[in-house]
Amino acid sequence: MGVDYYNILKVSRNATMEDVKKSYKKLAMKWHPDKNAVDTKEAEAKFKQISEAYDVLSDPQKRQIYDLYGEEGLSSGLYPPPSSKDKDSGYGGERRGFKFSPRDAEDMFEEFFGGLDGGQGKRTGGGGRLKKAAVMEAKLPCSLEELYKGSRRKMKISRIVLDHSGKPITVQEVLAIHIKPGWKKGTKITFPEKGNHEPGAAPGDLIFVVDEKPHPTFKRDDNDLVINQKISLLDALTGKTVKITTLDERDLAVSVSDIVKPGHEIVIKNEGMPISKQPGKNGDLRIKFDVKFPSRLTAEQKSDLRRVLGRTTG
Repeated sequence: MGVDYYNILKVSRNATMEDVKKSYKKLAMKWHPDKNAVDTKEAEAKFKQISEAYDVLSDPQKRQIYDLYGEEGLSSGLYPPPSSKDKDSGYGGERRGFKFSPRDAEDMFEEFFGGLDGGQGKRTGGGGRLKKAAVMEAKLPCSLEELYKGSRRKMKISRIVLDHSGKPITVQEVLAIHIKPGWKKGTKITFPEKGNHEPGAAPGDLIFVVDEKPHPTFKRDDNDLVINQKISLLDALTGKTVKITTLDERDLAVSVSDIVKPGHEIVIKNEGMPISKQPGKNGDLRIKFDVKFPSRLTAEQKSDLRRVLGRTTG
């Protein structure tokens, strides 16, 4: 039988375009992987199916072929829509038809939700625009470890909705957030229409804004990580191997062979924060050294130092 796109999208075979869009909007928001931290694989599979069904049923040509020949006929590329004519259809003859290739699910999602009425709100029945309620913003405090490795969080929110009679009531809901490696302070995660409702307005959006918690060891500088490493005067002069535990709990052994002066810095490439828009690439780890000088020296120690260090001057 092939794939039943109508069943996947939960609409009837005579559904209108508005029915198809409404159902896709509801199901895509429900099954988007970023909003399903518990079972990501199931969510990804359902999200892909929903997107493919919408791709077919929202396009009159694809839908016509699918209604006549099924999913197999659509993907075979053998059947043009019956209304097309060989000479002007662009299909190139009876045996060459429209071959269906599913679009990227995320691209469709961004196109659909990013372009809804220019972001200004829903259309009213009279053809005008219904203003959206005010945006709700909330901070999302994240540790440097979460921003390094990525994580999934569940956030409990309270918002105002209108009941069937139009009366405002407060409801609570748990939202799943997928924090991606490399996100920076100020990154915004938008949940369309998950904000407050207001009479005479479309539901507002809810936006979480990433905030970075201070870290006891590392400091972030854009995509780089900076660590201040104390070193004794003896080790600064004679060398040392420094052990640094990374944010994903690996141990780095850094050999210090050159003489370390106050303010000296060693750069370890690709050991900084992940770069979210360039998967597989990281910033650098910068180790800044703080040389610890002894608080006091005996006369004998001073004499020994003059004897040893005096030979290196000149």
